[in-house]
Amino acid sequence: MLPALSYYSATLRTAFGVQTQTRDGRGYGLTFDDGPHPEGTAAVLEVLARFKTPATFFLVGEQVARAPALAAEIVAAGHGIGLHCDRHRNPLRLGPRAVALDIARARERIEDATGCAVERYRPPYGIFNAAALQIARRERWRPLLWTHWGRDWRARATPESIATTLLERGVPDGSVLLLHDADDYSAPGSWRKTVAALPRVLEALAESGLAGTLDV
Repeated sequence: MLPALSYYSATLRTAFGVQTQTRDGRGYGLTFDDGPHPEGTAAVLEVLARFKTPATFFLVGEQVARAPALAAEIVAAGHGIGLHCDRHRNPLRLGPRAVALDIARARERIEDATGCAVERYRPPYGIFNAAALQIARRERWRPLLWTHWGRDWRARATPESIATTLLERGVPDGSVLLLHDADDYSAPGSWRKTVAALPRVLEALAESGLAGTLDV
């Protein structure tokens, strides 16, 4: 089996087709993992609408099953979707058959709820294994990680730390930003801090002249 690919060198990621930037290297791609969440996703959608900013949501199948209308609302609001998983488990602990079943179940739930075909894939914890990569290649999905994250899942995170961590290195053209709109797999209430940080993040990105894109 190929080694798991997560925070490895850009050369290694590229060799296996894993991407970390927007398709054309322009603008920035704002992404959210782990939803949809009845409160977190709804609050994020409200902020995005206020700032007229598009985002891509990597959805969890079991979350979609709990709130299919909310998954559909993401698409209706003009945002993109991707496949995260069905159950949020570490891929290193799953065999090829378990990975395939998880992805298939997630795909069914996401596509049924949203009416959109899956085109992007990001595994839990950003860990790709051979089975997942083979499925992504076969389905012609874009395997996507990120260039910046806010570490917003941590219990000690604050709105200030999230925005600072996300922005402190600068956000050049082509960046992909990672945040989370649910707290089911992270610190309880973490989505509230993400939502509080989001206006500051979007204001800073607007001041930099960058535009958000769904072309990730």
